[in-house]
Amino acid sequence: MTADRADLRTASPRGYLTLGRTVAVPVRRVSVVTAVVLLLLTACAAVATLSLGRLGIPLADLAGALTGGAEGKDAFVLERLRGPRLVVAIGTGAALGLSGALFQSVTRNPLGSPDVIGLGSGAGAGAAFVALMLPDTVPVSVGALAGAVLAMVLVYVSTGTGFRNPARLVVAGIGVAAICTAVTQYVVYAMERDRAAVLSAYVNGSLSARAWDDAGTIWLVLLVAAPLCALIARRLDIGEMGDDIAAGLGSEPQRTKTLAVVLAIVLCAGAVSVAGPIAFISLTAAQIAKRVTRVSGPHLLLSAVTGALLLVLADLAAQQLPLFGNLPVGIYTMAIGGAYLGYLLTREWRRGVL
Repeated sequence: MTADRADLRTASPRGYLTLGRTVAVPVRRVSVVTAVVLLLLTACAAVATLSLGRLGIPLADLAGALTGGAEGKDAFVLERLRGPRLVVAIGTGAALGLSGALFQSVTRNPLGSPDVIGLGSGAGAGAAFVALMLPDTVPVSVGALAGAVLAMVLVYVSTGTGFRNPARLVVAGIGVAAICTAVTQYVVYAMERDRAAVLSAYVNGSLSARAWDDAGTIWLVLLVAAPLCALIARRLDIGEMGDDIAAGLGSEPQRTKTLAVVLAIVLCAGAVSVAGPIAFISLTAAQIAKRVTRVSGPHLLLSAVTGALLLVLADLAAQQLPLFGNLPVGIYTMAIGGAYLGYLLTREWRRGVL
């Protein structure tokens, strides 16, 4: 009975939110309701981020502080300490969630994400190289972005077909990720203990000491990439029926896949440049969105909102849990990803797939 209901929901009619003749974003009622619920949960998590703890802004004063009435400690918390960190977390989580949805739609693999093809590992290696070879000369974030770009160039060249073949993309990415991880571990081992501790926090993904410039960077990336994602949303939706059908309907599947992978890389690289290689958000957000709604499709907007919620919750835990003070937020997202992978493997084993 459950499988029948899932099939019915998957086959349920869908509508499109259109803008002229070029933009058509697939929309279903269950997706809209889910998005509203996730946005409300994200707002609650944001309020908790700003108000909890010894330095938190009291709830009674929070509305006034947000409308420009913050003074003294409240102004410091909102404008310097937690405000930029929260805005970066929302933007970074949204970018990673959207990136994962694009990548999984192209590869048709629930374990597919930019993490798999070595982008995060390349960012870590670039950050490590800059911290060791060019200390106080080149910002670590610039090194991370350069490492991510170089890793993607290596993947692009090594596949022999660019980004058009998902299977080759994943295999090449795993190899590049292994090389980059080895470079990072060597640098951390070779550096002085104090500097290595700082670098280790960055390569695991961290939102500490983020500024409004970082928030501007990630939201600019979203502002540029999100409209392009909307342009290919309908083609991705059609592509889930298979390349032959998609080609027959004029959606140009190979070109769409290449553009989707490029957009996924741009979004993930933007996230890495401001927060480091935060793991598993891009992997889990799209899958959570799909399993909550139980309908087919790339779920681009819903994955972005889910990613934002997951990262804000992980950062809230990083700030407020008393037993693990000062852990990078990436450690908590690894825990989320590990729990998800454990659930997925258990589910597949029960179904007899494994």
